[in-house]
Amino acid sequence: MDDNKWFISLAGMLVFTSFLLYFLHYLIFHDLHHIELFALHELAFLPIEVLIVTLVIHRMLDNREKKKKLEKMNMVIGTFFSVIGTELLEMFSKDNPDIEDAGKELKISGEWTDRTFREATERIQRYSFEISESGTDICLLKNFMEEKEDFLIRMLENPVLLEHESFTDLLQATFHLAEELHKRTDISLCPDTDIKHLEGDINRVYSRLVIEWLSYLKHLKDNFPYLFSLAIRTNPFDKDAEVFVRN
Repeated sequence: MDDNKWFISLAGMLVFTSFLLYFLHYLIFHDLHHIELFALHELAFLPIEVLIVTLVIHRMLDNREKKKKLEKMNMVIGTFFSVIGTELLEMFSKDNPDIEDAGKELKISGEWTDRTFREATERIQRYSFEISESGTDICLLKNFMEEKEDFLIRMLENPVLLEHESFTDLLQATFHLAEELHKRTDISLCPDTDIKHLEGDINRVYSRLVIEWLSYLKHLKDNFPYLFSLAIRTNPFDKDAEVFVRN
């Protein structure tokens, strides 16, 4: 409400200033005809001025602001994969019984185009990214997630990510998994039904993680070739991948 009052006050002040200046012009020159002609001229140009300011300049500034936000967002997403995301993919993928088929789809190379990434994303969404029954070492995963819990909290507090709905879903699912594991002081005491529940939480993270990872690699290829090179040399879905540069 205060913002509306301020806007109305400003508008009224500007209109009053305009009338005051026109009145001053009349007092000095006593030329009402010129004032009417000048006012009509300004009024006729007003739609073009609105077009230039509102549609052109505003859109340019808006696009520039969106680009900056996107750059910051992708920097944060990159930090997530560097600190926790890629390692989680490695842990989950080694226990995925369908990893060979998925690995063929995700064997990314420098020759991939935007179309290749788009088609791979569409195909990969049909895969079942699930770990094998009791396959993942949940004790190891628990220790790893507890080490990263503070990092996940800071990520959730980052306002930059609020506009990226799918990545926010991944972040919330990952934090929920960390909380579930943290609450269980001794995994060996968990009954099979509880392990099944944890596997559901793991698979929720896993499926979202793959899609966001693929989207992030496309961003790296388009903007940071040197980071893209490292990412494909450490591809958790490529059994032949190695960090060393051979050629």
